[in-house]
Amino acid sequence: MDNNIAADSNRTIEPKMQFTGKVVKVSLAGAVIDIGIDKPAVLHISQIVAADNTPVKRVEDVLKLNDEVNVWVKRVAKKDGEERIELTMIQPLALEWREIKVGESVKGKIVRLEKFGAFVEIGAERPGLVHISEMAHGYVKVPGDVVKEGDEIEAQVLEVNRRKKQIKLSMKALLPEPEEVVEEKPKPAARPAPKTARKPSEGKDEYKPARKPRPSGGNSNAAIMQEVNASDEPQLTAMEMALQEAMAKSKSKKQRAEPRKQKNRGAEQEDILERTLKSKAQND
Repeated sequence: MDNNIAADSNRTIEPKMQFTGKVVKVSLAGAVIDIGIDKPAVLHISQIVAADNTPVKRVEDVLKLNDEVNVWVKRVAKKDGEERIELTMIQPLALEWREIKVGESVKGKIVRLEKFGAFVEIGAERPGLVHISEMAHGYVKVPGDVVKEGDEIEAQVLEVNRRKKQIKLSMKALLPEPEEVVEEKPKPAARPAPKTARKPSEGKDEYKPARKPRPSGGNSNAAIMQEVNASDEPQLTAMEMALQEAMAKSKSKKQRAEPRKQKNRGAEQEDILERTLKSKAQND
């Protein structure tokens, strides 16, 4: 009498199992349903669904004896030492909040696209969201470049927030990492050897001036500097020295003769003045 599972009184009954059962008893609190096992299965009035989804006030308004109904196992409880199977006509969620685990993979269908991502129906109370950044490893301009409504996808659970009723999913978490393409940079061309200004004569060693011997360690720094300065002064020839000496003597003679010339010039001017005065007196 089970749609998906053959009737077997010895099988283990688990929540969310679906059965097609027959109403064998109706009461004010609910109904007893025969689902093909030797254990009582009860359907509470709060779990009965009317055809138009209106609230059920009386069981008889919806269910009658020998009616066939689709039911799911809500839970299996023990009472007075024996199992009691509670049924529901409300289709349970494929994933309850407590069953959604971070890191597990889920399958679902794309039900809505937005600019920021895609909503996926995974059988939970709310659809999960695959953000646009979690659709692929590369850049995605719009979600429609990767998926469209109605597509069946597989994703990994990133985060579950039961208080906000949010489930965050990732498609790229299940995709292989793209291989990095390493571009080889071209090797720089070898630079030509710089041209020298001159080349030494073939077969001859290049001339190198001989180094002056360093002064012995006993000389002081002052003596070393004096020696360096002396070596920097130009050396005069004998002719240049004689010429300098003659020019010095000539300059000295001129300096001594200058006062005499000035004295003679003054006496001559006085004589001229005296003769001029005498000549004028005679003419008068």
